[in-house]
Amino acid sequence: MEIANIHEAKTQLSKLVERALEGEEVIIARAGKPAVRLVPIRESDKPRRGGQWKGRVRIAEDFNDLPEDIARSFGMEPA
Repeated sequence: MEIANIHEAKTQLSKLVERALEGEEVIIARAGKPAVRLVPIRESDKPRRGGQWKGRVRIAEDFNDLPEDIARSFGMEPA
């Protein structure tokens, strides 16, 4: 595990990124305390699948209607 302070991370960012891409855990510290973890982004091999919420969500008939009290609070005339 690599722990680097922020100053070191600024000067050696490319090296730290390469180490993270190789699978090593890289931690960046601020004032000696671990602050963030540098991790690679892994692209999923599986395409995203939609439709999981089909039939589970209902949108009210008045969804697009702005309530009168809210319209007035924004200085608008109620519809």
